Amino acid sequence: MNYRAALAWLFNTQRFGIKLGLESSHRLFASLGVATIPGKIIHVAGTNGKGSVCALLDAIGRAAGFRTGLFTSPHLVSFRERIQVDGEMITEDAVARGLTNIRDLLASWEPHPTFFEIVTALALVHFRDTAPDLVILETGMGGRLDSTNATNPVVSVLTPIDYDHQKWLGHTLTEIAGEKAGIIKAGVPVISAQQPAEAAEVIRAKAEELGSPLTIVKSPMTKFPIALIGEHQKQNAALAVAAFQAAEIFVSEDAVEEGLAKVSWPARFQRWDERTIIDGAHNPAGARALVRAWKDNFGERKATLILAILADKDVASFISTIAPIVGRVLLPQIRSERALPAEELSLTIKGLLAGVPVKTAPSFAAAWQAAQRTEGLILITGSLHFAGEALAELRGEPAAYEECLQ
Repeated sequence: MNYRAALAWLFNTQRFGIKLGLESSHRLFASLGVATIPGKIIHVAGTNGKGSVCALLDAIGRAAGFRTGLFTSPHLVSFRERIQVDGEMITEDAVARGLTNIRDLLASWEPHPTFFEIVTALALVHFRDTAPDLVILETGMGGRLDSTNATNPVVSVLTPIDYDHQKWLGHTLTEIAGEKAGIIKAGVPVISAQQPAEAAEVIRAKAEELGSPLTIVKSPMTKFPIALIGEHQKQNAALAVAAFQAAEIFVSEDAVEEGLAKVSWPARFQRWDERTIIDGAHNPAGARALVRAWKDNFGERKATLILAILADKDVASFISTIAPIVGRVLLPQIRSERALPAEELSLTIKGLLAGVPVKTAPSFAAAWQAAQRTEGLILITGSLHFAGEALAELRGEPAAYEECLQ
């Protein structure tokens, strides 16, 4: 298969749905010879900030002279963003070759591995072949039954835990924390952000049960400036530095300073131009961090909000949380099948934000054009999938869903 045919095959495996569990991952990784891979693995789970912490770990690691492997999800514009070595995305040829081998291996498998299991396997194959010193793995969802948990890390990192993916992870913070804390391994150090009381109790109990040294990071990174905007990124940076310390991976202060100054992680309070912010917030916790960052940078100024959100999210809580920074709303219909229809979203917003003008648009491009005719600040948010579609449009690049169609 060439790159686009390989992606078409891969995305077609989404029909197998989400099947939480590690049996298929263990079998797949063993069959591919990646049950163990070179390099020390840092495993990151949580509700918000996972990707940012991974990006910070990667940036600091590279500044310290390590060859790094980075696995994150979802991608924004190109599938290749998910798998990187030393800051370089996996090549199209490596994707095509790796997925062809995996497809051939799975031809007679029953049950068939899921999309995320296959992508995780592809990442591990690439890391085996490129031999990074450090491998940074972000969970896709949860932790205990996530495909990335079929690996052996030197440190486990837990970012702030909140409500998201309740259909799969449970409807209480205790249940959700139990899934996230499932990445804790016997005797392996654990670094955790400060957590709600229910989540903190679960994490402490799990770490004690497995004899895993637990460090709660309470103070933000204030010693060095961080290229990522927002107070929450100072907390994320402190988690990253603590993870290196717990794993006894030496990084100098100069490397920390350089990494924090150079780190790049698109769609996390990203300044597109002088008046536009792009942020992938998609749940109430993310919305709270977004509002704090907005007020820290823009005070009481309000935004023309370009919003698209997925139907399985807590839409009412998200809207209520960002309400203080919203001046008007534009609702494009985006291409994701999971997106809440713009007309339905409009009714929800009108019920929550009395007096705020709300208009729908047939596409992001149309909403963007309408926003350009307004004055003041623009905020694009509601979903990482939507942020990716917006970035592709603004950059003039094919959107992620178009990669396998060309």
